[in-house]
Amino acid sequence: MTSSCVSPRLTPVRGAQKGGGAIDTALACLFAILGLLEIWVPFDSRIGDGSTIVSSIGVIWFAVHLSQRRSHPWFAMAGVLVWPLLMLITRTGPSHLLFFGQMVPMLALLYSVARHGQGRYRWVGVLVIAVLVATVDVFIPSLHSPSELVYHWGLFVLVVLVGHGMRVSADRAAAEAVRAHIAETTARQREIAAIVDERARIARELHDIVAHSIGVIAVQAGAAEQVVEEDPAFAREALTTIRTTSSGALGEMRRLVGKLRDSDHLTHDVARRPGIDALADLVQAARSVGLEVDLRINGEPETLPAGLDLTAYRVVQEALTNVHRHSAATRASVAVDFGESTLDIEIRDTGPARESSHPPGLGLIGMRERVALFGGRLETEAGRHGFTVRAVLPLEGV
Repeated sequence: MTSSCVSPRLTPVRGAQKGGGAIDTALACLFAILGLLEIWVPFDSRIGDGSTIVSSIGVIWFAVHLSQRRSHPWFAMAGVLVWPLLMLITRTGPSHLLFFGQMVPMLALLYSVARHGQGRYRWVGVLVIAVLVATVDVFIPSLHSPSELVYHWGLFVLVVLVGHGMRVSADRAAAEAVRAHIAETTARQREIAAIVDERARIARELHDIVAHSIGVIAVQAGAAEQVVEEDPAFAREALTTIRTTSSGALGEMRRLVGKLRDSDHLTHDVARRPGIDALADLVQAARSVGLEVDLRINGEPETLPAGLDLTAYRVVQEALTNVHRHSAATRASVAVDFGESTLDIEIRDTGPARESSHPPGLGLIGMRERVALFGGRLETEAGRHGFTVRAVLPLEGV
């Protein structure tokens, strides 16, 4: 029997990797060297008065077939099966009984069957080797003692169990790796989708802001043109409004062009564009669903660009929504601090996380994207007694 007899469709080895053939060949060579030394030195493990020539041929025979234990497993199995049966049938030059030259290679093949075998090869291989060991026990008197039977059958069972255990462990590790990869890919896709959706939503809101500003400019310019000679003071006031409005609109447009991509296919209701002034209504709405919220605004509220004003509102809104959905807290606090160069917002609740019927959302990703759009940063902190969201938005140039 040769390796060409094996159909590729029946290759019963799993996990065969590039370089495995070299390892198998090296292992077979090691067994061959040990077996030959066991015969010719000889070692104490050599049993019987068989022919050293026949025994040496048998050791090499075993090693050649063992080198193919994963690449051509049926060929390896046939070699291990044929040689002992050939010796028993022909009774030509009886071979020695060898530990390193015969038993160890057979156990190595048995491990390979239990560890790597697929489909019918796995069970057929274990059964064939078991029948072979039983046949040798019957025909060789020196193996009839109870101690010998317990010894080599104990090794047989132990090797099968170790190979099977390694197989189960490897299968579980591979399955976990696949699940982790799928989970990571899914989470990444959800995060990307959330970022795209949030940017599209911001883009539409900023588009309305800029459109409104341009409309104001057009109205003021028309009014100034009508009274430029009759009421120069009014015309100058209109020009000042145009300058202020156009500067704000230009700043919003720069952020829009620099940070967002075109997502016109998405729709979102942007009729309301609340800001810092609407936080009291937002807090009242939270109280109406059973969450006690303390609102504190420090410093002198400035007239913020519409986009920045809306972002501050959305951060508070999303943070309070998360408290309602994912926390067992009954109280929360909202602090808005107008500093010299930054607008600091902190939302803190005082309750532990709880099991929620709501699936994990993407609100934090959306908040982080909004804050980053204006050059700010968003920080979150989960503690033993609550969750904190902090946003820092720069005020330079507003």
